[in-house]
Amino acid sequence: MPKIQFKYFSLLLLLLIVGCAKRGTISGGAKDTLAPVLKSSLPKNFTTNFNSKEIKLVFDEYVKLKNVNKQLIISPPMKNQPDILPYNASKTITIKLKDTLQPNTTYSFNFGQSIEDNNEGNPYSQFKYVFSTGSYIDSLQLKVKVKDALELKTDNFVSVMLYEINEKFNDSTIYKETPRYITNTLDSLEVVTLENIKAGKYLLIALKDNGNNKYNPESDKIGFQKEFITIPNDTVFEVEMFKEVLPFKALKPTQVNTNKLLMGYKGKAKGTKVTLRNGQDIIPSLVTQFPKKDSLQVWFKPVKADSLQVTVEKENYKTDFTVKIKTKKSDTLSISSDFTASIPLRERFSITSSTPLIKFDTSKINIRNKDSVAVEFTSEYDDFNQKFFIDFKKEPLERYTIRILPGAVTDFFQTQNDTLNFSVATKNLSDYGNLRVILEKAKKFPVIVELTDKDGKVKYTEYTENNAVINFDAIEPAKYTLRIIYDTNKNKVWDTGSFMEKRQTEEVIYFPKEIDVRANWDVEQPFDLK
Repeated sequence: MPKIQFKYFSLLLLLLIVGCAKRGTISGGAKDTLAPVLKSSLPKNFTTNFNSKEIKLVFDEYVKLKNVNKQLIISPPMKNQPDILPYNASKTITIKLKDTLQPNTTYSFNFGQSIEDNNEGNPYSQFKYVFSTGSYIDSLQLKVKVKDALELKTDNFVSVMLYEINEKFNDSTIYKETPRYITNTLDSLEVVTLENIKAGKYLLIALKDNGNNKYNPESDKIGFQKEFITIPNDTVFEVEMFKEVLPFKALKPTQVNTNKLLMGYKGKAKGTKVTLRNGQDIIPSLVTQFPKKDSLQVWFKPVKADSLQVTVEKENYKTDFTVKIKTKKSDTLSISSDFTASIPLRERFSITSSTPLIKFDTSKINIRNKDSVAVEFTSEYDDFNQKFFIDFKKEPLERYTIRILPGAVTDFFQTQNDTLNFSVATKNLSDYGNLRVILEKAKKFPVIVELTDKDGKVKYTEYTENNAVINFDAIEPAKYTLRIIYDTNKNKVWDTGSFMEKRQTEEVIYFPKEIDVRANWDVEQPFDLK
């Protein structure tokens, strides 16, 4: 073949090959979805007669630690947390122990989801390194379910603990000492397993705490089993988390206005008695709740004094303070309505005052509908919350004008109101829905029946002492969560528990599904409480 022809033939063949080639991109292969693999450990996992100060874990690829301080569970807890190294990617993780190990004890290091491969972040889920300072590994276990005593949603990162019942144990142990065994719900577990336990008798508790594994009632939630648990045990135990109400304690008051002190407190404040003295003279005073704060407002009549003695009493509690008095701005009476344009058919019309009210002349209050027809009403004053209720029958698609004439109310400082006018309107019945709840197999009465929204906020409440049929009429269309509370002490509120009194919370039962209430709908919902 001539040289020139061979050249053109080669070029044509090359173009043909390129044209027939499949277009595409270079692939890096399948994505790595495999977790790291532990190749070796020194000392070996499940070692007995352990006496090392350092542990090395060697993996088949580069790994990194993620949230190890939150994910790692060491049982029994160590007073001095070990160093976990390195902080960057490596094939070897080193654990440097800084604690004196207890004799004849099985230790467990559960890394949760904290060990990941460096490239794709695949976790080595729930990897455990276990050793014993004795001649054998304890192998018993206990399953525990954790839930909230009141709310539908349970906190995450709840520690579940066992305290050994021995000659050193008493009721104050959980406040001062760390438990014998511990695990954690981490970010999602409802049922956890305490493993590598030795046979014996234990107190089971759960804590949502600050990480020190000791109970602090001021900040922590707790759940506990009233009776001690004997291991081995195949029962799945349940603990319900709650926040204790602290014993009442007053904090030192401060003067905020010429005639008002602000006093913080712990516990429940309603019923607190505060006495102010200027030398031997008692100063007239009133106590009200500061809105949305754990503080009390102590109102007192004008007095010339450099300081006042403050005595605070509630049940068996009594304490004294001295507060310096200065000339400051005075509070003035102002009144506002809790409703501006519209009012739901189920709600009570109310007004709130900036200073406490002490005298009422309801003859100077009148209510008229849109046709100027007078509407009958009754009234009630909540002195602790400074709220004045004006109750009247509300009709659909109606407008009401509430007129409060001068002198209708008088405050603690003898100031009276000016003329006040409020106007509110109601919507049509068809804008609301109705829900009838039928309680079946209730084991006792009275019960509190509540509807909550998606965030757990209580929207509607009914109380029944013997009636199994509860009507929620004219409620806003929405999806609700239904729950009942067995009101054991008949005080019409849910009561929390107490560890020291070995008292659990009042029982709460949730309906298993959301209830969809729509506008202009009637919903009837049986609720089997068995």
